[in-house]
Amino acid sequence: MSDLIVLDVFPWNANFETGIPEVDEQHKKLVHLLNVLASHLAFQSAAPKLEAVFQELAEYAQFHFVSEEAVWQPWLGGDASFASHARVHASFMDEVMRLKQAQAALPLEQVLENILSFLTHWLAFHILDEDMRMAKAVLALRDGYSLAEAKRMVDAQMTGAMSVLIKTILDMYDALSKRTLQLAREMAERQRAQEKLRLAANVVENTLDAICITDSSCRIIEANPSFYESTGLTADAVIGRLLHEVKTGLADEPVARVLPTLNQEYAHWSGQVANRLASGAVEYEWLTLSVVMEEEGVVRNYVAVFSNITHLIRHQRRLERIAHHDALTGLPNRLLLKDRLQQAVARAHRLHEHVTVGFIDLDGFKQVNDLLGHAAGDELLKTVANRLQTCLRAHDTVARLGGDEFVLILTELKASQDAQPLMERALAELQLPIDLGGVPVRISASIGASGYPAHSQDVDELLSKADNAMYSAKRAGKAQILWAGDGP
Repeated sequence: MSDLIVLDVFPWNANFETGIPEVDEQHKKLVHLLNVLASHLAFQSAAPKLEAVFQELAEYAQFHFVSEEAVWQPWLGGDASFASHARVHASFMDEVMRLKQAQAALPLEQVLENILSFLTHWLAFHILDEDMRMAKAVLALRDGYSLAEAKRMVDAQMTGAMSVLIKTILDMYDALSKRTLQLAREMAERQRAQEKLRLAANVVENTLDAICITDSSCRIIEANPSFYESTGLTADAVIGRLLHEVKTGLADEPVARVLPTLNQEYAHWSGQVANRLASGAVEYEWLTLSVVMEEEGVVRNYVAVFSNITHLIRHQRRLERIAHHDALTGLPNRLLLKDRLQQAVARAHRLHEHVTVGFIDLDGFKQVNDLLGHAAGDELLKTVANRLQTCLRAHDTVARLGGDEFVLILTELKASQDAQPLMERALAELQLPIDLGGVPVRISASIGASGYPAHSQDVDELLSKADNAMYSAKRAGKAQILWAGDGP
């Protein structure tokens, strides 16, 4: 079938780019071959052609695995991740052949369709997770980082929140491949766009996804019950209105910019949109927007499929908060502290301002823990966190590093020493009595301070100098503030 229309069952997008051109090009070739296989299935090609296309895909996958490992090997050949990655490659074709043999009694078309589902899911996960990790590590090593540093950077970037994103994309691609195959077969049977739209409307009548069809001007001409339910509007209030008037998120970038560019070459767009409901609540949806063309290449309709991902977004945000905040006090943790400090220094450099870092260690915390127990110690730490927050301005930051150590980032200063009154206020607040279950407790704190640019322009060095100054303050008698370079 030389004039075969290749369907984008597995559309390539920037999320799959690893940053290593030779790997990305081979991934694109694999995706293309997978789409060719899907297209032959959709248009019901003969069994010998299906077998030939499948064999080409299998052979190229083997070639790609060898080529890809040659990219990783010079940089990660001695690391356990390389051996693990190679084992995944080695087991891939075994799994495909096992699937094929296990379904020997089924028609070849059904067997390959099942394998196609496996390939789509496996390839998306392999690129987004395993290949992305290897690529990020290699790029870091190329930039001069050590292997240990590179692995830490990869772990920091591939957080728990990333797993939520990967799951979302995998679910979306799995659903997209099934819907695309179904619609393509209907198109092959009917050959007319209007018939395809009518059949698609019947198919999606009871789906949980909110689906609507617009004319070429983006005015809604048809929608399914889930669409009306998602908007809280009746059919009379929806039909004839512009899509972005009903789904407010479509008026925002990048959808508003992408919509006019949809054409025969760029026939779909997928992305997250945030719609504000009549109640004022914000609902997050994953939008797949496709264009239906006339035979002469003129836009006839747009088809929009909205999948509600609000719960996934909220879960992702919870994971991000867990990753960047202290569980006990809710303050930024060490990871977020460094990010905030880097941003503060960058802003100060740009605006010729100063930044002060205050490293705080509580005096007498161990005695509270020993005498009153860890629960009382936790309550004390939460009280300290609250008091420190009340001492700061809106643009300052207080973080907890662990134990009884806290760090202040004081910004928008004309001089580093302008932070002295703020730190003195914090010191005074911490010396006030704290009630722990009816037991009044008094503590104090030692603060070590360093300033940008006076003491350093490097965030790690600023933290280190403030830490050293704090220990000097403790040795000098505690309950005081000592600046870097001023202590004994």
